[in-house]
Amino acid sequence: MIPGEELLFLALGGSGEIGMNVNLYGCRGQWLMVDLGLTFADPDYPGIDLILPDLDFIERNRDRLAGIVLTHGHEDHIGAIPYLAADLKVPLYATPFTAGLIAGKLEEEGLTGQVKLNIVEREGGIELGPFKVSYVALAHSIPEGNGVLIETPFGRVFHTGDWKIDETPVMGEPSSHEPLRALGDAGVLALVCDSTNVFQDAPSGSETGVYAGLLAEVQKARGRVAVTTFASNAARLQTIGRVAAETGRRVAVAGRSLDRIIKVAKATGYLTDFPEPVRFDEAMKLPREELLIIATGGQGEPRAALGRIASGSHELKLARGDTVIFSSKIIPGNEQAIGHVMNSLSDAGILIVTERQAHVHVSGHPGRPELAQMYGWVRPEIIVPVHGEARHIAEQARFALDCGVPKAVVQKNGDLIRLAPGEPKKLGEERVGRLVLDGDVILPADGPTISERRRIGTSGLITVALAVRGDGALAGDPLVRPFGMPVEEDRDDFIADATNSAERACDPRADEDKMREAVRLAVRRCATAWTGKKPLVEVQLVRVG
Repeated sequence: MIPGEELLFLALGGSGEIGMNVNLYGCRGQWLMVDLGLTFADPDYPGIDLILPDLDFIERNRDRLAGIVLTHGHEDHIGAIPYLAADLKVPLYATPFTAGLIAGKLEEEGLTGQVKLNIVEREGGIELGPFKVSYVALAHSIPEGNGVLIETPFGRVFHTGDWKIDETPVMGEPSSHEPLRALGDAGVLALVCDSTNVFQDAPSGSETGVYAGLLAEVQKARGRVAVTTFASNAARLQTIGRVAAETGRRVAVAGRSLDRIIKVAKATGYLTDFPEPVRFDEAMKLPREELLIIATGGQGEPRAALGRIASGSHELKLARGDTVIFSSKIIPGNEQAIGHVMNSLSDAGILIVTERQAHVHVSGHPGRPELAQMYGWVRPEIIVPVHGEARHIAEQARFALDCGVPKAVVQKNGDLIRLAPGEPKKLGEERVGRLVLDGDVILPADGPTISERRRIGTSGLITVALAVRGDGALAGDPLVRPFGMPVEEDRDDFIADATNSAERACDPRADEDKMREAVRLAVRRCATAWTGKKPLVEVQLVRVG
């Protein structure tokens, strides 16, 4: 697909889902990418932690990709860079804090110098082919949240990235309507806008308001306190550090991602007065009421710091009477994992505080009042909702139309949309998909490896080894080994029956493929008769003699 005299939009991720944001703009033969994020796996992907976007479309058009512009440093906007950017062979552009996070990721993957990373000053601009891109500072839950104004020969697009309105932020400049009104005064063809909190009737709230809530909870705590939050929320880290100082507690930081964020934040002028963390061994020697732990793992990740603290396997310990404050929201899909960690803490007699009990968290995404304000300031001709599931995108389109935006585009990953000239129109669909990072290997999310793993996890596995002589007859009994089959007390009897089934299915006159398939079906029928399950059956045939 070669863009012509037109302005195109194509989402490869983040539309129809929350996370894994990848957006393309096409004009006069070239493409511009905004963000390159990932998402985190759920139980549908056994053994997988990270899910990446399938960039097949733009990889086939990489010679027409002008560059990749990053709005901010959250994983769902920059997380796929270390795994996919090198193959695209185009430069990256980011403001200083975001660039610092990206540089750390590239270094960890041994890619320093292989991917060109350009630092753009806050509210700076760049020109990439037919695209003139300007950064517009917006409040969010991470330093240097940005929207980007993309100017083209066919109109101006304001791509918000993630944002909120915060007039009293803990970090960064207050939200100002003046630059956004100026954008609207100059004319905006399309507003490509965050849809995450479109069902929320109230504004997201100011980060400053969290201070009082956290302070009150820590003041009344009688033992050690652990606060878990999103590692990237440097403003929340600033608040927690201030609370620790106010309550006379030393700070211990548990989690590599927290260490990374604090390091990059300090290097770029943020968190300059954050308390000096104490080592874990020193922390455990402090009086219990003098320690505040900041830990990763608020989404229930078992290997993160809070999960290991809850299980007792971390150097930092909590005990009956201590307090854990969840200064974060539950990301949909993580309820079970978070519940497991909370139950482990509760079993140990640890008090749990969430945003339901106290004002210890505010969102970084706009509620309906903030969306309405943005529409009024920018006054776009077209709303293009992104960063949401199908219901979020459809609802923002309806809401924007009700607020007076003339046109709305309801799109999903893979929909190729012409924004101009003429009326916005869907031109077709391009292939999109998901990849998984399995160890050090990138695989299709629904390829044979993951499909087989799901089947093994659901129904178990049986291996059958056959030793066959040159005349086709068995040289010995088939060797049957079940894995994950519900035959625990009857295992020996089941193996004997499955062995007999495999032996009866062997026909010395059949070729190897037919014999292997006959044995596979016979053993699976035997397993189904015993358990009601249809396991994966793998048959190995070895010629002997």
